[in-house]
Amino acid sequence: MPIEAGRLLKAGRRAVAIAAVVLLAVTGCTNPQVPDPTDTTSSSPPATPVTFTLGTASDPSGFDPALVSDSESYRVTRQVLEGLVTVDPVTGAPAPSLATAWKELNDGLGYSFTLRPNVTFHDGTAFDAAAVCTNFDRWYTMPPATRGDGSEVMFKQVFSEFSDNPTDSLYKGCTVTGPLSVTLNLKMRLTGFLQALTMPAFAISSPTALAQESANVLDQSISGNQVSKYALHPVGTGPFTFTSYAKGVTTMTAYPGYWGQKGQITSLKFITYDQPETRLAALDDGTLDGFDPVTPSNFDKLIKSGKQVLQRDPFSVMYVGINQAIPVMADLKVREAVAAAIDKTTLVNNFFIAGTATTAQFIPPKLSAFNNAAQGIAFDPVKAKALLAESSYKGEELKFYYPTNAARTYLPTPEKVYAEIARQLTAVGFNIKPVPIAWNNGYVTAVTNPGDHALSLMGWNGSYADPDNFVGPLFGSTNGELGLVDPQLVSKITRARSMPNGAERTAAYESINKQIAATVPAVPIAFPISAIALSDKVTSYPLSPVLNEVFNNVTLSKDATN
Repeated sequence: MPIEAGRLLKAGRRAVAIAAVVLLAVTGCTNPQVPDPTDTTSSSPPATPVTFTLGTASDPSGFDPALVSDSESYRVTRQVLEGLVTVDPVTGAPAPSLATAWKELNDGLGYSFTLRPNVTFHDGTAFDAAAVCTNFDRWYTMPPATRGDGSEVMFKQVFSEFSDNPTDSLYKGCTVTGPLSVTLNLKMRLTGFLQALTMPAFAISSPTALAQESANVLDQSISGNQVSKYALHPVGTGPFTFTSYAKGVTTMTAYPGYWGQKGQITSLKFITYDQPETRLAALDDGTLDGFDPVTPSNFDKLIKSGKQVLQRDPFSVMYVGINQAIPVMADLKVREAVAAAIDKTTLVNNFFIAGTATTAQFIPPKLSAFNNAAQGIAFDPVKAKALLAESSYKGEELKFYYPTNAARTYLPTPEKVYAEIARQLTAVGFNIKPVPIAWNNGYVTAVTNPGDHALSLMGWNGSYADPDNFVGPLFGSTNGELGLVDPQLVSKITRARSMPNGAERTAAYESINKQIAATVPAVPIAFPISAIALSDKVTSYPLSPVLNEVFNNVTLSKDATN
């Protein structure tokens, strides 16, 4: 069934978008004659300006999509920048965006793209093949001073390494083959390559703006993160131009020269409300036209008051990270004890939207690689105590990092979830020390870099319909979050990425799932359902399980645009 992108609910009913994006058999190549589903007929803007204001749960961490990975940053950059391909809202397959057609070459070792003509960046720079290669070359050659160890950079998660480690990089190069044609070459087949290019991280920036705003020089800051001047004012080809950012408020303006469909909204504003109650109150008093995410505490209030609510099909995983760089956490029995101590059912029933399912693995059940045989370790506090007694753990203090003042689509109430997990772990004999860090004060950086966190509360939003998107970033290489050194697992993930779709590839990911469940490098908790609340002025919203929600596709009632 297709995504019910525009269906809104009144009191007493719930919307569940059935996401075809996670039901498809993902293909590794696309016929060059792919039809362009984008309506490029520009509708006339409304006679009077229309501002749409959305409440969000936290500030973005920056606006250079190549260097961020949080959903609030991507929510902004999706409006401003576009990639070669996007996600088809009906099928979930890669669809034309800045590229109108493409063709697989040399059994997946190359892809040629035909680019869209007559497109300009917001600063007037022409979009062409040279601009595409400028972006790919920048990502590949990004210096360590800019990217750090690269663990948070999507380029590394997809292509493994950068130009300073070319032997291990899967990226070979970008070649201009004509003013509006380009070829991307790989060292190894990546079955999910086209799907990966739909991610915001691979959106194309203006080469002029990258150079003028020193995109690789991190001499500015936002939300506790070091960023470049470019990351404070991105320039793309999207339906909205970036206008301004001040703490708590991001504004954008409809781009009059946009090549595609122009929407009804002329001005877009995202305002941060870090508490669920304040988001709900702002929607009630008309300050907001919508907010995301809806938390369990305000879900029923919204339904009872007749507000419109849309639920996304679950395509994210919430988990407890275990850092094996902390010596005692390298003991398998200790990690097994952590898993056995956690009552996932209680967590899901008390702190997530109804319909959220518990999980023993990281790949969601809508993907073919979901392994029913990977049962994981069941909740058993008696077994947890026994495992601890047999282990090397002697009551050492374990620092447990968790975020505050933020709700994520995969973690709507982090403080409450942490408190319950800490209670459960303490009950079986763990000595837990809470380490709260405000999300906007560098929580992600603190957790994903090497440090003293033994445990951490995190989640992963799926970006495209391929199992590698769920296991590759976490377990496909050594990273500071988990301190995991498992060459066999890395080798299995690398091999599976290159295998053609089919039974053999499915079996490979099922084996990976089983190994992760057995070695417990992290404890998956749930596949959360997320929801967005909207005012009555909204008659259609482009709901997406991968959060590909661009506001020129929002439809407003006639009264709202008068």
